[in-house]
Order: sequence, then structure tokens, then C-alpha cells
Amino acid sequence: MPTSALHVARTGLEAQDKRMRVIANNLANIGTAGFKRDRVDFATLAYQENRIAGQQSTNQTAFATGLNLGTGVQVMGTTSIQSQGTLNQTGNTLDVALDGPGFFQVEIPPNGQIGYTRAGNFTLSAQGNLVTSQGFQLNPPIQVPQGARSIQIAPDGTVSAQQDGQAAPIQLGQLQVANFINPAGLQAIGDNFLIETAASGPADVGLAGTFGRGNIRQGMLEGSNVNVVEELVEMIEAQRAYEINSRMVSAVDEMLRNANQTL
Repeated sequence: MPTSALHVARTGLEAQDKRMRVIANNLANIGTAGFKRDRVDFATLAYQENRIAGQQSTNQTAFATGLNLGTGVQVMGTTSIQSQGTLNQTGNTLDVALDGPGFFQVEIPPNGQIGYTRAGNFTLSAQGNLVTSQGFQLNPPIQVPQGARSIQIAPDGTVSAQQDGQAAPIQLGQLQVANFINPAGLQAIGDNFLIETAASGPADVGLAGTFGRGNIRQGMLEGSNVNVVEELVEMIEAQRAYEINSRMVSAVDEMLRNANQTL
């Protein structure tokens, strides 16, 4: 029995350590544009069924309750919380934020895999293409001709600019927005990018502001949705849970020591 309690306490220590790692990552990315915080989901490990409720205790009676001993806890997964981050005014023409659900599409080299991001801090490459801070091109690509000025990005993603000698602005392209039935199922691969998985479902690509997709706001960036107070409360809870499990290990060790001295 004491040995089993040691193993149960060990699972608690491991689970709280992983929880702290997730909290640390949330806090570390508090200033990352478009970052979505993660939440740890716990689940019980298997139960040892020593006696099942309803089992016959005598010929005429049955046990009213069972005797089931848990074997600990495990981290079942992490859930990405997709709540909207704060929209911050930057004044930069090529900064865009999504006000509502959806993701920008980016071609990730070397094989052109489509990555999805909420970070809209775009810039221009030497060839005039609209790219991410890593230099990755948007999908579909948008090229700004040399000499273009007064670039405008409409809420539906239409990109236009004024050129010398032309009274009317010319349309350069249109930012498209991808939506997923389960955005929490996207896989994070770093550098603010997510990729599609079987759990996320296929991307539903279309114009911003249509069919549940968010509108595009020019000159703004979406901040992370990390709430410092909430993370600190989570951290205190995890720390206390870790301490309790540590005390459990010490208590069981003390019991074993007393048993060895007595027997």
C-alpha cells in the first residue's frame, strides 16, 4: 500500500510539472502577436477494482459501494484557448489584425506547406511581396509594384494602392482567411505558425467577414490572449498541488521507515 501511494504521488508531481511548463510558455509569449494561451487537461489513470459495487456480499445481500483504488493522474492534453486577443493600434500600414475567427495563410518553405497564423505583422520583401517577419510569402501572394503608395487593406482583405499618374487606386490582391471547425486541433510548429491536422478538419478558406470569418483591421495587431492574473492564479494552484504531492512522498517515506524500524 505505501509503495502504491508513492507511485500515485509521483504521477501528481509529473502532472504538475507539465502544468507549470504550459503556464511558463503562456507567460513567456504574453507579448507574442496573435498567441493563444494553452490550458492543461488532466485525466485519472486506470483504477484497480478490488470490489465492484453490487457484487454479492452474502447469499442475500450485495455490496452497496465498490472498492476502487486510483493509480494517479496524467496530463491528457493541452487545449488552445481561441478567445480574441486585444487589438492594438500600431499605425503601421502593413500591420493587420483579425477581428474574429480565422487565420492568415502563409507558404512555409522549403515545400510550400500552408501554415496558419494570427500574427499579422507583415512587411515587404525585396521583390515587393507581402511576407511575414520570417520572409515567408502569403497565400495567395500579394505583390506591391514599385512606386505604389497609400496601401489600403479593406476589412474584407482587398489590398489596393495608389500609383503616380493614376487617379483611381489599383487592386493588388485580396487577403484570404482560413477557418476551421476545430481550431484548437491545429498543431503548433513554432514561429507563430499552426498546421492542419485530422482533428482540426480541413481549412475553410474564403473572404474575411463572411461565413463566420473575422474582419481584417489595418494598422492594428492582435495581442496574445494571456491574462497575467489568471496565469498567476494557475501557477499558485500548481505550486500548492506540487507541494502537497511532495509531502505525500515524504509521508509515505516516513511510514516505510517506521515500518522497517518496528518489524
